Amino acid sequence: MAESFLIDIAENVFRKLGFLALEEFSFAWGLRSDLEKIKKILVVINAVLFDAEQHQLRSQQIEFWLGMLKDVLYDAEDVVDEFECEALRRKVVESGNTTRKVRRFFSSSNPLAFRFRMGHKLKKIRERVAEIAALKSDFGLTERIFDRHVIHREREMTHSFVDASNVIGRDEDKENIIEMLLQSFDSKNVSIIPVVGIGGLGKTTLAKLVFNDQRVISHFEEKLWVCVSEVFELEKVIIKILSSASPGQRYMDLDIDELQRALRQALDGRKYLLILDDVWSEDPRKWLELKALLMRGANGSKILVTTRSSRVASIMGTDSAYDLNDLPYQHCLSLFFRSAFKGEQEKQNPNLIRIGEEIVRKCKGIPLAVITLATLLYSVTDEHDWEFIRDNEIWKLEQKEKDILPALRLSYEQLPSHLKRCFAYCSVFPKDYIFYDPELVYTWMAQGLVQSCNENEELEDVGFRYFKELCNRCFFQDFREDPGDVQCKMHDLMHDLASSVTQNESSAIISSSQQVSKNVRYLPFLYPELLPEDLPIPFQNLDQVRTISFLNERREGVSSEVFIDACFLRCQYLRVADLAYSKFELLPRRIGNLKHLKYLSLWNTFFLKRLPNSICKLQCLQALVLGGCDELEELPRDMKNMVNLRLLWITTKQKYLPPGGLGCLKSLRFLFITGCENLQYLFEDLHGLTNLRRLFIGGCDSLISLPQSIKFLTTLKILNIANCENLDLAMEEVEDNQHPSPFSLQKLEIINIPKLLEFPPWLIRESINSLKVLKITDCDNLRESPEPLQNIATLEELLIYGCPMLNNERLQNILGMHFNSYPHLILIFYFILYSSKAIISMLVRKVE
Repeated sequence: MAESFLIDIAENVFRKLGFLALEEFSFAWGLRSDLEKIKKILVVINAVLFDAEQHQLRSQQIEFWLGMLKDVLYDAEDVVDEFECEALRRKVVESGNTTRKVRRFFSSSNPLAFRFRMGHKLKKIRERVAEIAALKSDFGLTERIFDRHVIHREREMTHSFVDASNVIGRDEDKENIIEMLLQSFDSKNVSIIPVVGIGGLGKTTLAKLVFNDQRVISHFEEKLWVCVSEVFELEKVIIKILSSASPGQRYMDLDIDELQRALRQALDGRKYLLILDDVWSEDPRKWLELKALLMRGANGSKILVTTRSSRVASIMGTDSAYDLNDLPYQHCLSLFFRSAFKGEQEKQNPNLIRIGEEIVRKCKGIPLAVITLATLLYSVTDEHDWEFIRDNEIWKLEQKEKDILPALRLSYEQLPSHLKRCFAYCSVFPKDYIFYDPELVYTWMAQGLVQSCNENEELEDVGFRYFKELCNRCFFQDFREDPGDVQCKMHDLMHDLASSVTQNESSAIISSSQQVSKNVRYLPFLYPELLPEDLPIPFQNLDQVRTISFLNERREGVSSEVFIDACFLRCQYLRVADLAYSKFELLPRRIGNLKHLKYLSLWNTFFLKRLPNSICKLQCLQALVLGGCDELEELPRDMKNMVNLRLLWITTKQKYLPPGGLGCLKSLRFLFITGCENLQYLFEDLHGLTNLRRLFIGGCDSLISLPQSIKFLTTLKILNIANCENLDLAMEEVEDNQHPSPFSLQKLEIINIPKLLEFPPWLIRESINSLKVLKITDCDNLRESPEPLQNIATLEELLIYGCPMLNNERLQNILGMHFNSYPHLILIFYFILYSSKAIISMLVRKVE
């Protein structure tokens, strides 16, 4: 499955080579000959890739040839990316002072040294590419037009953000399990009920339905949900249970005795329901240790275990296991047609009904397979496309117990090559990880997976479109929307599929003695707390690594600065460094040598005090995440040199953000300023952020006011302001001759701003022809609604909630005028008791 990656990588290299050939880079003079030769050879190789794809499963030699080709394409990408890095460095140097330019001339980055070094690298790449190209004739590979069948269809981009609780055919199972949970037995305090079934049957979905049922909610004093997944470690499971009981509490620093004591106290004498979802471990000793701690609940406490293994069920269960059967065929049909057809479309083509029935039979009662293929065929009316799915060779492959479901493989094979690479990259994240769409998009961008043929189209927009398309095809699930962001997860089987695709490129590290191939590109460390102080010998030859990540559901990061420094030294082609939850105080200065780095996350690195100024040498960096760095004393002084930065998330102890730095970041699209408890004023030169699209200010209790220059952010689309105790949004009106260009805000959200008494006119007046979403919540002292509200013709959604002092009668009159003026909108009123007062929450939406 990796050969379609090669096509995409090759196309990226073509694009970059073409860019270098067209642009007048003075420092690239003399290198064009090698560049053109590489490009011509790659064109020939690309023409036989499709033939190689058809034969690789039958020939280990071709598979080896494709592996060599992949390596040289990645290396070629690294080389041409160096031109981009050099161009950005020169841009900074040329805008600097004379001393810096002189220093640069005598460094290894001056044009002559660069040309000599690149000439040597390009020559080696050209020789390797030519050697690989010469081998193609030995395998009898021929140039041919790519004829792999791909289903093309138009679809609504928001279609598959489906309510996960809308389940077909599991009502009886739900009632049976609830009945078992509500039963009490005098002989034992705690009963364990295993739910057993193969992957994709919907065990987790069923458990969620039960967990959120009102009868269950009222029956138990405490409800706890823990996703155990493949590794069952007593300490980690206890932390998850405690975190479910008391969200927000930190248990990472407790030893095992303290954790056991805390768990006993949390459960002692209470009737609780604990869901242990997705248990794999068949080691009875580990379960018995945990079971001893869970038996202190009150009579009637229940533990519901979901697992694929009957042995797990027999080890853990005190009650008989509940075997979840395949979904009956008729229910599968209902599920398939509901997901595949748009409106009354199914009645228009009886042949599609017949073919769909045959496809559903091949899914063998597995709801995940049914939904995945139905989503793939959503709104497709070409019978040939449906027959292609029904008759595909994948159904004929021998299916072993832990193999990927054929339906999932089919759905993956139907992805365009660029989406395949984006999906496969998700294997870097651990199972059950909660994704945020900006995080995914910027890591994809950092790896060069997001490309646009339209120079006027923002890469972020392309990336978000990729994300939505993967959502629409059911590669993600469990959606939830935060302010401006979408959260989701990936089904275990989908993660297995992504891992199988990247098995030669990604290697999840679970121990320091693990042997790793030198050609690995993605290196996620799943247990950073177990890593030694220094880089182990098996990891010291990983010069080609593009991603290092320490993400895990336990929120345990790496603690050794020496280890990180060694990684920085070895991984010179690093694009993504996710160091979330790390425990070091100082980021190594060597970070400045990672010229290819495009994504750096220090999310919730609680002890980080300083960043080296060398970080400002990262001219290629697109995303810098410093959110949750509560001890960060100040930002680096030369941040203006980070000319390619597009996303910046800041948490700092500073009282003032320094002028002349952040305001110079003209590439910045997303700016998040959160948790800055001492911050009193933002920098005044906000107007220098000429491409800023989203500004989020939250949890800054000392912030007094916003600068006047915020009115000059004419590209701003989304403004979120939340939880700022002392923020006064009132602002002096500017004189007519000083008036900025109008805002183009599309979404405005204000949450918990106690000093908001009257809605400041400037926030809406400038967006009167663009605002689509307005949300005002938990502003206790707000007395007056926005004046020009009735004049906003573009408004699609309005939510006002938790504002007890608001003049509701006046607001209703305004909204009534709005409704009368714009009949294409409808108003829905909800009367909610809140703080003993009736509050109106209104949603305005377009009529479908």
